Amino acid sequence: MIQYIDTGACEREALGEGRGEAAEIVGPARCGAENVRGLLRWLGPGERYEAEAAPSHQLFYLLEGEGVFDLEGKEYPVGVGAGLCLSPGEGAALRQAGSGTLKVLHLAVPPA
Repeated sequence: MIQYIDTGACEREALGEGRGEAAEIVGPARCGAENVRGLLRWLGPGERYEAEAAPSHQLFYLLEGEGVFDLEGKEYPVGVGAGLCLSPGEGAALRQAGSGTLKVLHLAVPPA
């Protein structure tokens, strides 16, 4: 079944000081997806998101702004169109860089 998702209408949730905001765009509550969770994440100046090691594959794709991925202590400056794929058990951090808000698509899919 095809379902249109108006991501602009998805309710943003503040994640606490320095962690930005997120809105679920794919998941059980939105469009009935049971094996995938999709979020839009926004990070403003000085904000950082810690992607903890999880039992799922995780994909991060930068939609707007500039950021820095921190992978095992090494920093990688990234911009629009950059992506990062984490295998189960791997973690990373992403922080906002530059002057504008960083907008990221974050998908998590459990192993088959």
